[in-house]
Amino acid sequence: MTNGAPHPRIPLAGVIGSPIAHSRSPRLHAYWLKKYGISGFYVPLDVTQADLRQVLAALPKAGFVGCNVTIPHKEAVLGLADVVTDRAALIGAANTLIFRSDGRIHADNTDGYGFIASLRQNAPAWNAGAGPAAVLGAGGAARAVVASLIEVGVPEVRISNRTRARADMLRSEFGAKVVVYDWVQAGNMLEDALTVVNTTSLGMTGKPEFRVPLDALSPSAVVTDLVYVPLKTRLLQEAEAVGCVTVDGLGMLLHQAAPAFERWFGVRPEVDQAARDVVLAP
Repeated sequence: MTNGAPHPRIPLAGVIGSPIAHSRSPRLHAYWLKKYGISGFYVPLDVTQADLRQVLAALPKAGFVGCNVTIPHKEAVLGLADVVTDRAALIGAANTLIFRSDGRIHADNTDGYGFIASLRQNAPAWNAGAGPAAVLGAGGAARAVVASLIEVGVPEVRISNRTRARADMLRSEFGAKVVVYDWVQAGNMLEDALTVVNTTSLGMTGKPEFRVPLDALSPSAVVTDLVYVPLKTRLLQEAEAVGCVTVDGLGMLLHQAAPAFERWFGVRPEVDQAARDVVLAP
């Protein structure tokens, strides 16, 4: 018999999406929990759109301190959260939820932070303000990338997307620093660009090949691909051959996870080679 005295609950977190079996996040967080001696758990949660509201309401009662959110729920959770950070509102999506002790759900987006932190770690000489950036794609990941590039002082952000209307929408939201190029002109927008980012799924295992011509790519550019399966995409291989510094997509995944882990479990985890190896293990 217990006497009703409060007892410490084991902190739980997870990642909500559908499908979710492919996510590498549980492996990463499990590694960090073990490394820092924290008695917590991080689990994959396959939740449909229809059940999302009900599940989010129930999780804190079950001991969850927060969760990551992935496709297809990153936009929908903004409408279900009680507090939305400025950057999540600007990006129009959340990837991190914190369940507060007062019962309120706090929504944030650490994707842009993760993107910039990965660039700074893996391309230490990168200078945001040195020249234009060229971004391929205009989906959710592109929104986070564009917002963060503007925030760190990139003077011009060029965007090209297969559907131009989505790129035009980003320009109307993020303003005059954004310049839109038609998809057939995507190769041309690389001229003088010192930061080049692929946010599309082109080049990912099982997806169409990346076929944007790279003739105009400057050897001074830092080139990064958000795709990390394969780790060295065709874009990164070709950029390396030109002499560019390249950054793979795994760093962003690791860095966006670190602030969330800290908010939930109270320790800021280190993003190092060991963390990369854990996520890459077959």
